[in-house]
Amino acid sequence: MSGQALWTLAPGRAGLRPADPGPPGPGEVRVRALVSGISRGTESLVFWGRVPRSEWERMRCPFQEGDFPFPVKYGYAMVGVLEDGRRVLALHPHQSRFNLAWSALIPVPDAIPSERAVLAPQMETALNANWDAGTEPGDPVAVVGGGVIGLLAAHVAARMGAEVTLVDTNPARRAVAESLGLAFALPKDAPKARKLVFHASGTGEGLDLALSLCAFEATVIELSWFGDKRVEIGLGGAFHSQRLTLKASQVGAVAPARRDRYDFRRRLAEALSMCDDPRLGALVAKETSLADMPDRLAAILADPDTLCHLIRY
Repeated sequence: MSGQALWTLAPGRAGLRPADPGPPGPGEVRVRALVSGISRGTESLVFWGRVPRSEWERMRCPFQEGDFPFPVKYGYAMVGVLEDGRRVLALHPHQSRFNLAWSALIPVPDAIPSERAVLAPQMETALNANWDAGTEPGDPVAVVGGGVIGLLAAHVAARMGAEVTLVDTNPARRAVAESLGLAFALPKDAPKARKLVFHASGTGEGLDLALSLCAFEATVIELSWFGDKRVEIGLGGAFHSQRLTLKASQVGAVAPARRDRYDFRRRLAEALSMCDDPRLGALVAKETSLADMPDRLAAILADPDTLCHLIRY
């Protein structure tokens, strides 16, 4: 049977294209998609054509087709099923059927529903960020920005024993944070003197806030990717006198502290295993069928209340 794939065709316009994978080649297996997750931050930049030319090659996702800016088939949070019934995770764009080598697939444990398994690539980003940060038990940590990446970074830090507060301008994020066992604060009530702050709001104002929450010689881990957007931040205040560190973390490289033990496959498998917590279901509460995605994608990406929106196949 032939399949369909979701493509971004022009700024703000998506469409479905036929995607016939043909028979599996040597070493490949056929995968039928079950659900995939939309990564709102990155996929918004792709959808609106805001990937800088300098990053066109570095920002290619695995198994992407087309080239930036358009047309491009993008996405990297797919759960599918093999012909023998086994479920697998793949870093594959949104497509109903495809063939991949077994080495590019991660088996999904029976205890993890497909809807939570799609969080694994973003959990991997959060895990890598905490490795970059050197998060330790008892660390006073703030996370600025309550999207999926921020929530997962906070969740991972809490699993590592840190004392974590999620900070967001949206009061509705309180319920999600508290369902994960996290403290929540609006910016005006955010705790100060944090040894470690993760920034994931995607705004310059959020980054300024993150810097203001730091203790002496603290570190801000930057998780937002701004695409072609220029961001102004205030470095004329306490940044120098407090000897602060602003450090980028990106999932494209394994954190140096773990490189001798983890390759990309093992890190992704570790992140997938961390999706075993039923509380993470709160991050994947909305879904849309693949057939409806061309008409719905713009609204999904623009909805500030959406966390991880699922595509159902």
